[in-house]
Amino acid sequence: MIERTTETTTPGAVRGGVASLMRAEGAALFIGMTLFYLISDSPWELYAILFFAPDLGFLGYLAGPRIGAIVYNALHTTVAPLLLAIGGMLVLWPMAGTLALIWFAHIGFDRMLGYGLKYGSSFHDTHLGRIGKRKPAEAHPAEAN
Repeated sequence: MIERTTETTTPGAVRGGVASLMRAEGAALFIGMTLFYLISDSPWELYAILFFAPDLGFLGYLAGPRIGAIVYNALHTTVAPLLLAIGGMLVLWPMAGTLALIWFAHIGFDRMLGYGLKYGSSFHDTHLGRIGKRKPAEAHPAEAN
């Protein structure tokens, strides 16, 4: 599980029961998509190989926190796998649906564990709250007041 700080949460992050509900929603997405994958009769080797592929978005952080957040978020929203699935249906490419199921499952898995969409301020600032331990130099200006 993710270690939460006891300090003020990231501005704009959900808290309390809403955060728990969003994590439960992530668990439902992960379990649901994995079950759909099971009945799709697709190879589990493909699932295992591609499950963490969206995390390659971490490489965007090599260009800084703002670009990193943009790249990470593009790979961790449900919009992209939905567009992939719809596009696959339009061009009659069933593999697109298979890939979308894996992608959706990954997003749900991350949300279930508390990894949310990132803010441009820091990798640690997410819509589900701050992850990791806060260093004194990372304190938000609003918290210094």
